[in-house]
Amino acid sequence: MLYYAYWMDFRFMLLFSEIFSSYIKMVVVYKAPAQNMGKALNAGRAPVAWQNTPDLTRANNNHAVFKPLEHVIAPNVANKFIAYNNIPPDIPKVKTKSNSKGVLMMNPQVADEAAWIVHTVPGFPKALRGYVFPPEEIQKGHFDGLENCNPLIYHNDIPDAEINSRPNLKKLVNGESRLTPPLTVTRQISTADAAGLKVTIYSKSEKSKYEIYRRVLVKKLKTSIKVWTTRDKILKSDCRILDRNIKLVTSPIDVNGHASSLESDVSQWLISEPGNKFCVIDKPYHKSQTKEPAMAVCIDDAAIFDHFNRIGQNVENCA
Repeated sequence: MLYYAYWMDFRFMLLFSEIFSSYIKMVVVYKAPAQNMGKALNAGRAPVAWQNTPDLTRANNNHAVFKPLEHVIAPNVANKFIAYNNIPPDIPKVKTKSNSKGVLMMNPQVADEAAWIVHTVPGFPKALRGYVFPPEEIQKGHFDGLENCNPLIYHNDIPDAEINSRPNLKKLVNGESRLTPPLTVTRQISTADAAGLKVTIYSKSEKSKYEIYRRVLVKKLKTSIKVWTTRDKILKSDCRILDRNIKLVTSPIDVNGHASSLESDVSQWLISEPGNKFCVIDKPYHKSQTKEPAMAVCIDDAAIFDHFNRIGQNVENCA
């Protein structure tokens, strides 16, 4: 599980089309299969090194999953939120092409505060019903981190006045889209200071028919990529184009002492080659995603890149 927490000034929201200056704090949490605790990276806080999280199955103010969600699992007048999940809690057999899971939070009072959390855990969190990490998900590896084009919203208590004052938030909540050909969108944000963290969001509509890894990410990043994801029998490693290769990371991997394999890890991530880009993708490297909406969040950060470059150092033979 990889988990991102983006804290930001609410003059804009990362997810939407408004472009605004912001303060972003990012935490990355990777939970390997069969592990109750995870490994966390806190971007921008030197030295950037993996830290063990407490038991993720327990409500504990000290760990990096519970703390950002404390006002989602219990009411707080200073926090209103939208929770979305393609497999929402306690709602069986929902049909959707979305694969996104996350929470958008904001303070409706005077303070200018908001956060965006993205993750890969089905049925989580249970809005305003306490912290319960699904026991069946412990055996899987997770990567908390992606917002999709058409999220399935299962909780929304943000006041109408706040939604109506933000046109693109309103469009998202109402399921509206204004994408036009080529049906892909790129958005960039960064912290206000010169050395701030840079985040780029790439998304595509299901109508684009683009394969997001080759047709969007390789093209936009202008580099080769090394990818950790499950793969089907159609899409393979592809090194036909110089400096625009797609190399698949071999299984298993080691996350600072925690082993993870493709059989039980549901995360999708990549690193650029060369460069300092690290991206989380909401769809696996399967041919089927050409007919589905998809999104990637990419971070330009040398320290985070270095950690994942070591994790993904071994790749399949590529032709």
